[in-house]
Amino acid sequence: MGNRLYVGNLSFQSTAADSLRAAFAAFGSVTDVHLVTDRESGQSRGFGFVTMGNAQEAAKAISEMNNATLDGR
Repeated sequence: MGNRLYVGNLSFQSTAADSLRAAFAAFGSVTDVHLVTDRESGQSRGFGFVTMGNAQEAAKAISEMNNATLDGR
């Protein structure tokens, strides 16, 4: 599970396929993206998880994306 990264403070307009996968793909292979949504409304809750291919890619993504802006946030 060391390759699964928590991504917080996301814009409510961020999408798993477009925004998150594209942003993290620059640091290696992205095996899974899960954007957490509200059960009733289906709207994003502002956080999600990205699973990278290996620990080195995960470490690089953490160092590069920490405090980075994505979709205006």
